[in-house]
Amino acid sequence: MLEILIIGIHGRTGEETLHFLGRDLHVRYHACNGDTAQAEALIRQFDGQVDAIGLDGLHATLQLGSVQRAHTAGAPLSHVAQQTPVVDGSGIRAGLERWGVILADRAQPGIFAQKRILMAPGLNHPGLAQALGRRSRTLRYADPIIYFGLPDFPGVGSQATLEQAAPFTLDQLKDAPFRRIHPQPGTPEHARSDDPFVWADVIAGEIGAIRRYAPDTLKRKTVVVEAATPDDLNDLRRRGVSIAVTLMPSLDGTDGLGRWPAAVIEAVLAALRPNPHAPLNEDTYLDLMAGIQWTPAIRYLQPDEAGINRFAFLIHPLKVDFIHRDPKFRWTRYLPDDLVERVAAYLPPTVVGRITGGQSPATDQRIEGYLITLGATPRQMMQHDPHFTYKQINGAARMAERLGARLMGLGAFTSVVGDAGVTVAHEADIAITSGNSLTVAATLEAAKQAVQRMGATDLTHGKVMVIGATGSIASVCARLVAQAIHDVVLVSIEPEKLIELKRTIQAETPGAQVTIATRAGELAADCDLIITATSAFGQRVLDITQCKPGAVICDVARPPDINPAEAALRPDVLVIESGEVLIPGDIDFGYNIGLPPKTAYACLAETALLAMEGRFEDYTLGRNIEMARVKEIFKLFQKHQFRIAGLRSFGEYITDEGVAEKRALADRLRADPVLFAATKVDAAARLAKIPPMSKGVGAGRNHALRQWSVPAAAGMGLLILWGARRAAARSARLPGGRNDHADE
Repeated sequence: MLEILIIGIHGRTGEETLHFLGRDLHVRYHACNGDTAQAEALIRQFDGQVDAIGLDGLHATLQLGSVQRAHTAGAPLSHVAQQTPVVDGSGIRAGLERWGVILADRAQPGIFAQKRILMAPGLNHPGLAQALGRRSRTLRYADPIIYFGLPDFPGVGSQATLEQAAPFTLDQLKDAPFRRIHPQPGTPEHARSDDPFVWADVIAGEIGAIRRYAPDTLKRKTVVVEAATPDDLNDLRRRGVSIAVTLMPSLDGTDGLGRWPAAVIEAVLAALRPNPHAPLNEDTYLDLMAGIQWTPAIRYLQPDEAGINRFAFLIHPLKVDFIHRDPKFRWTRYLPDDLVERVAAYLPPTVVGRITGGQSPATDQRIEGYLITLGATPRQMMQHDPHFTYKQINGAARMAERLGARLMGLGAFTSVVGDAGVTVAHEADIAITSGNSLTVAATLEAAKQAVQRMGATDLTHGKVMVIGATGSIASVCARLVAQAIHDVVLVSIEPEKLIELKRTIQAETPGAQVTIATRAGELAADCDLIITATSAFGQRVLDITQCKPGAVICDVARPPDINPAEAALRPDVLVIESGEVLIPGDIDFGYNIGLPPKTAYACLAETALLAMEGRFEDYTLGRNIEMARVKEIFKLFQKHQFRIAGLRSFGEYITDEGVAEKRALADRLRADPVLFAATKVDAAARLAKIPPMSKGVGAGRNHALRQWSVPAAAGMGLLILWGARRAAARSARLPGGRNDHADE
């Protein structure tokens, strides 16, 4: 049995027997209370009596960044023994910390991604800082706060400022007592600033320093240290820490808590060296380190935090009115709409809601999500180059990662711009989906229910029109509908793609009757169901006065293609929104997305569903939605007991009484051709007075911004941006405020 002596600067005295790398170990612990003379006496006493001596907290060398200094009291200790190797953990700490971060990231993908990281301290943890810095763009050092009580001291910032401050810091510490270098839990004599700890998502370094200098409240933080005891975890749990990660291997042969610091691990490895004369450095230990089978202990300290799969969903205002209705921007209603709309497109992504309570009845898997909004309306997205929006979406993806999400869904026009998510998925580290697979499935299910409620018992002999048929959602809808109904009319402004789609449908569904056109026109008169899913602005995509009595229009577009004024011209026609979804569990969006409580748009529901299934992968991307994905997502929809919400028309639920009135009126029109003809003439006359529009935008809209001088417009733009950044700063610490405007 190998004999190991550990001399620590505090606390622990005793012994234990362990089994590690196939050998039995007898480990003795002695505390010297930071007394160099006492440590030296213990080394002399056990020299030649044990196989290795580890000095825990008695550092021979101090390192900050790339700068090193010998510690005046610690450096001589390694030379006291004449026979037994003496180590302080520096030979393996950096390597095991780098490796431990990699293993922790593999075990919990994204646990460190894009997080705000505070090294507390960075002293003697260059490997940990380097590994975490590779996974985040924002890493700061708390060393000046911990050692000097100077929150604004150089070094509380980037690696560059640290390198500048490191020589001064180490010159001040090389003669300092061990207790100052290696602080322990307790109350400091002088209070330190809480701000860096509040700023951070991940606090990494020494458990003693963190417990001593961090504030009493550390809700939703992750703490990363080389080792920790159960008492340490209890203290972190009391402060609200969500996750604790210990990076050093366990010495008891289990995957339990890593409670042995680097000095203990190196002492064991020094005793296990095949060549007892090999130098005490990382190269000597590499083969032994390679034989360690371990994963850093990752402990969820709060019961409600464990086992939750997290996602994010990207939204944006559908029109400028939604910006006006936001409590933070109500004052913008006094400015020209076009000015507000143009400037808002440059606002940074902002978290507006936290989605809680989702849980699968089938697997009990819990989910949590974040709603992140951009400032651009659909019109602004279409007017800018796609890369403008890509940049904004990528910023949102980094924000989602920082919040712990492993998947982000693209809502509304963020899934339309450019190549429909392909470039975003390539550039983002987080998984991306447009949500369009479930949108297709939910649309067809809602349309089927609506047609049945309007009295059609066998639509297989009917006819369906798809407007915007060459789009990503509509093309798959057309292909699936053709398999069930066989008589479809495809409308698109892209004739060459229409021809290709027609050929595809005829190849997939032999015998299907496919009519193609660039305008709906009078072709709508024979259709029982019309699905509209365009990205058109300022034009009329469908003349509703031409519809047959009792027809159903399923408007998938967001913002919608059909407006209430047009729908009112034909009260016998049922206009429904695309299928909204009920997510299982006591769901709360923490934000008004423009739907009834617990109701989600299908694209949002797909993102939540994939998180519930644990499918953190790019799912629905590009304009060619795979039919296999639509069918697969609908199976998952059924597995986790998602449901189609009640049918709605222009924000209101469709009642049985309302449907009965439409059916009765449709029956009268079908029975009386003269009455139907007169109804169409009257509706057409009234339609002529309604400006052509779609997405709530009229054709030839007058842009009030043109009436403003360039300096005035620029000044108002800066004012809006200033207000936005103040609002963002206020909400930065709380991911999940509640607002009253809808952005899907």
